[in-house]
Amino acid sequence: MNGVVAAFVWLLLAYFVVLNAAYLLLHLLAIRTLRSRVTLRPLENLPPVHRALVPPVTVILSVRDAAGSAVGRVQAALALDYPELEIVVVNDGSRDSTLPELVEAFGLEGFPEVYWRRIPVKPVRTIYHSRSHRNLRVIDKERGGTADALNAGINASRYPLVIALDPRWSLRRDALREMVEPLVDEPATLAVASTVRIEHESGGPDSELVELPSSLLARLQVVEALREPLFARLGWGRLNAALVVSDCALLLRKDCVVDAGGFRTDMLEEQMELVARIHRIARDKGERYLIDVVPDPVCWKPAAASLSELRAQRMRWQVALAQALAGNRDILWNPPVGAPGSTAALRCLAYPFFGFFERWGPAIEVFGYVMMAAMLALGLIPGMVFVGFLALVFALGFLVSMSGLLLEELSFRLYPRWGQSARLAIAAVVENLGYRQLSACWRLDALLRWWQAR
Repeated sequence: MNGVVAAFVWLLLAYFVVLNAAYLLLHLLAIRTLRSRVTLRPLENLPPVHRALVPPVTVILSVRDAAGSAVGRVQAALALDYPELEIVVVNDGSRDSTLPELVEAFGLEGFPEVYWRRIPVKPVRTIYHSRSHRNLRVIDKERGGTADALNAGINASRYPLVIALDPRWSLRRDALREMVEPLVDEPATLAVASTVRIEHESGGPDSELVELPSSLLARLQVVEALREPLFARLGWGRLNAALVVSDCALLLRKDCVVDAGGFRTDMLEEQMELVARIHRIARDKGERYLIDVVPDPVCWKPAAASLSELRAQRMRWQVALAQALAGNRDILWNPPVGAPGSTAALRCLAYPFFGFFERWGPAIEVFGYVMMAAMLALGLIPGMVFVGFLALVFALGFLVSMSGLLLEELSFRLYPRWGQSARLAIAAVVENLGYRQLSACWRLDALLRWWQAR
């Protein structure tokens, strides 16, 4: 090999080594959080008289053209196990029978209520109160999109903590009690994110028996969720650098959401961008703050049933990541103001990691695979170098995947049977033999579309 070819091969190998080593370090950081959180349940063990002292929570549901499902979503929210909560349903200009179904199911009637418009939103038509549930209100407004509907719900909320329930995932009945714990323990906490799990086939998130999905595609997503949305996110949370938070339950302090201007309506994943903006604003103020992550499996989402659905999810996530980072690049360039609010890990580790490895990583990986194959075909590198490169990439990816499975076995043990562990190990092998490369191609496609659209 000549010098230029050798340098390219070594740089490409360094990229994969650093990327996977970073994930392993994040998994190590997650261990301490797991040891403290999994073994202790402060709120769960408190006597009932003390449980009443936890802060009240507003649950926001955005519905639009959801006839047939809106009533069920509201009933699921009403069934959440928490001492004091209100449910605010925002009907975002539905053109079907969504609103009449809600009126009939919950005995809604218009109520002349003062509406504090702290965040600009589309006009509100009517506010309904329920005769059968005193903690349920429905806001009927003009159509403005999901982010606009969530902002309207924040405007109408009465309590200091808010959480928006996404129709794509389901919560465990005690999820709010688990997520409020960090806010009770540390008043400087501005937001608490959950991890996310792939929904199993034995029932809802409260089922005691957890069965692995029957399809290989779904099991691949289970392994993928253990690697990044679960244990890597816990590692970033340990550093107070949980920058990219999406597709999960997110409990927020209402005052910091209002200060940030609410959810942006021009984002694909408004939740991800808002968390990055809260980081940036709190850091610029020089305040001491925390954005925590709870490890407990309180949030579940269904697996993508087909490759086309999975492709759409991965492309959406990639564009949302690029949007969130591009809109909050001041995290990287502006030095922190004052020691209490400085977050060295956020500026020096999290933003560079997500900006380089996650945003531009798909382009580097696909380009690297193509170039290595081209150099092999042209005789610029020997076959053993190409095989060694692929073997190293596979070994590193498999090591990270197995690290996630090991942490799952040592902590939650949702899949305790040997047969389940064996099937997950097989999925970890398959994941690194085509699945991750295919995902990188999808994400590169999304990245190119985003760049062209800019």
